[in-house]
Amino acid sequence: GGAKDPNGDLAGAIDGAFGSKDKLIEEMNKAATTRFGSGWAWLAVGKDKKLAVFSTANQDTPHMEMSAKPVVGVDVWEHAYYLKHMNKRGDYLKAWWNTVNWDKAAANFKTASG
Repeated sequence: GGAKDPNGDLAGAIDGAFGSKDKLIEEMNKAATTRFGSGWAWLAVGKDKKLAVFSTANQDTPHMEMSAKPVVGVDVWEHAYYLKHMNKRGDYLKAWWNTVNWDKAAANFKTASG
């Protein structure tokens, strides 16, 4: 459910920080594919109120990593994708982007930015 693309303030922040949604996806996928083992890739609002992309190990959160507030998180623990995509994390990520609810992400962004 929800919007299939970012809009409003979130779209502006993504364009400002990354240049485009496609560049954001590129950065998130890089964070997700380079995370060794289990963890998460995040789009979050940092202390500086700017969007940032990074990954965390295991169950660690943006709050723990850099006192950031999450906007979107992608689970890269094997249980998230192994049954459908086996060890092909890149295939999982390609499919995962079709499930993002950008309305919810915009609400998270508003809360994180406030």
